[in-house]
Amino acid sequence: MIRDLLQESYNAMRHNRRRTALTMLGMAWGIATVVMLLAYGDGFGRACANIFANFGTKIMIVVPGRSTMQAGGQKAGVPLRITLEDMDLLTTNIPQIAHITPGCSKQVTVQYDTRSYTMGVNGEYPNTFNIRALTLAQGRFYNPEDQIQRARVAVIGSDTKDKLFSGRNALGEHIRLDGISFEVVGVLSPKMQAGDDNINRVVYVPFTTMSDIKDTHYLDSIWFNYETNDYDRIEQSVRYTMAAQHKFNPADRRALYVFNLMEQIHQFEVITIGLKILLGFIGTLTLGIGGVGLMNIMLVSVTQRTREIGMEKALGARRRYIFLQFLAEALTITFIGGLLGIILAYVVALTVGRLTLYSAMAKHAETGDIRLMINPVTLLVAVLILTAVGLISGMVPAIRASRLDPIEALRYE
Repeated sequence: MIRDLLQESYNAMRHNRRRTALTMLGMAWGIATVVMLLAYGDGFGRACANIFANFGTKIMIVVPGRSTMQAGGQKAGVPLRITLEDMDLLTTNIPQIAHITPGCSKQVTVQYDTRSYTMGVNGEYPNTFNIRALTLAQGRFYNPEDQIQRARVAVIGSDTKDKLFSGRNALGEHIRLDGISFEVVGVLSPKMQAGDDNINRVVYVPFTTMSDIKDTHYLDSIWFNYETNDYDRIEQSVRYTMAAQHKFNPADRRALYVFNLMEQIHQFEVITIGLKILLGFIGTLTLGIGGVGLMNIMLVSVTQRTREIGMEKALGARRRYIFLQFLAEALTITFIGGLLGIILAYVVALTVGRLTLYSAMAKHAETGDIRLMINPVTLLVAVLILTAVGLISGMVPAIRASRLDPIEALRYE
């Protein structure tokens, strides 16, 4: 029976080739639009993920502030000052912490030969390499031995290298930080840099050596990453631990600033999901227009073949057979058009390549651009939408054909 239905569908389509081709083109355009819009939504989500991954993901930055509430016998307006003891306290009370480092920074005069610039110097532990998701272009990062020995070694950012050394090799050379000589042991790969952000114009030195440049007793910040997805609980633990130590209200968000990168990532994930739903809805509407065209063509086909339907019923054809006959024709047009549309979507995706997004606002941000990559989930969703549109568009004409009265159908002129 299935073979007979397909054969009749093929004969009907061949009899009206131009009409069938135009209908398939409408369905192909609709499904291609769905696939491309969903691929764009996926590409936008991946671009956002790459932007955040450039700076690290499960990261928290603890920065001291000034209290605005009275608590623990302390009046409001007291500045908070953190030390290495606070870092050890966080490590002890929050076992989910994977890597932690103190942070001390200072704007200093960086010199090499006759070149001199004012740049930021960060004194941190060697594990800041993992926390900040740094990558090396040349050389190495300073290690625990350098930290213990208070070695005067430095790892410089890509912009720092360009400013001081231009195209020359920087490894093994000595630069001066506020007049103190440091050996360059590594050069970092460039990070995404938006606007006037000087993220690549930086120098990293061991935390112990930083004391030669600045008093490191009081820290500017504490950086750490963690191994759990419950970032809200981690932030709450940080606030309560520090509040107990420094006697401020844990609800006082200005006493202690906790920058939680995962919170921003979650917000962008919600935006991305909303964008995907919107684009999928728009694509479905576009495909629905093709479905309306298919329905109209099939209704015309039912009208033109009324006497044929009457003859089939007079010879004993059941309503179910008539229904399946027209539904099979509609689904055949739908899926051939859908296959052509998916092929078209792949061709467009491969041809377009990378769409500018973050690279228009930032340097070294090509990985933050949108790439139209059609994944299996996108393809599955598009096929399900296509199937639903095909069934709805085909069922209305098929039901109408199956309900025709055979006597009235035979009388039809």
